[in-house]
Amino acid sequence: MDLAEHLTGWAPEPVETTARIDVWPSGAFAALLDEPSPVRGAGDPLPPLWHGFHLLDHPAQADLGDDGHPAHGRFLPPLPDRRRMFAGGRLEVVAPLRVDDLVTRRSSLVSATPKSGRSGAMVFVTVRHEYDRGGVLAVVEEHDFAYRSQPAGVARGLPPTAPVAPEPAAGEPGPWQVRLDPDEAVLFRFSALTYNTHRIHYDHPYVTHVEGYPGLVVHGPLLALLLLELPRRFAPERRVTGFSYRLQRPAFAGAPVVAVGAPHGGDLTVGVPGQPPSASGTVTFA
Repeated sequence: MDLAEHLTGWAPEPVETTARIDVWPSGAFAALLDEPSPVRGAGDPLPPLWHGFHLLDHPAQADLGDDGHPAHGRFLPPLPDRRRMFAGGRLEVVAPLRVDDLVTRRSSLVSATPKSGRSGAMVFVTVRHEYDRGGVLAVVEEHDFAYRSQPAGVARGLPPTAPVAPEPAAGEPGPWQVRLDPDEAVLFRFSALTYNTHRIHYDHPYVTHVEGYPGLVVHGPLLALLLLELPRRFAPERRVTGFSYRLQRPAFAGAPVVAVGAPHGGDLTVGVPGQPPSASGTVTFA
């Protein structure tokens, strides 16, 4: 299928959203992780990527499509039988956002590129979000999405396996590690925190019979946040100024995921132990 023809004339305009940062979402996410909240009151900085719990879109129920996403969202390409996958992103932190900041987010389309590979025809979409307070840029984030046109019930072709990262050599410091057991309750709570109604995260008959996955899918942004839990917990004195990450293969509810990183470097991975990583990332420190 030539997906490029469906993009003709599709050029969504940028959109702005303004809201004040409150403390509740950070406390709720920390509770999901069984961790004390690092954000307690006015002036406290949000950890990197935790701004994703704020300035959320809230489409009307009548505007949702069969997959739970808006049927005609601002940055959703107009493809038939559209299936969405979160592919990764990049983050630049000029200055942290803080509780009680009045923040404006400006979102815009960077690119929409049709491609064809082993898994078939796809459209890769990149959306850029700029967060500022008082007219001063604080955070820049880009999200990459892959969209395919896939009839209901067609099984997904998972990417080929890759070698598992080797264990540290003798004498090297042990790796940072954070574990999460993403059961149905965890996925539901994260969907609620991000106002994400995509049915692949909570509707087992839908995700297996329509989207073709073997089980409920762990959110890509949750995997990215787990990667950043490593420097947040093990190197709190080091300020993260940049982060890039790529989703490589899905993780599914019912299997533990472990984020791993080396104390001397910025390369991080997360996935099911003994299997290839589900996501990898690189963090930049000040």
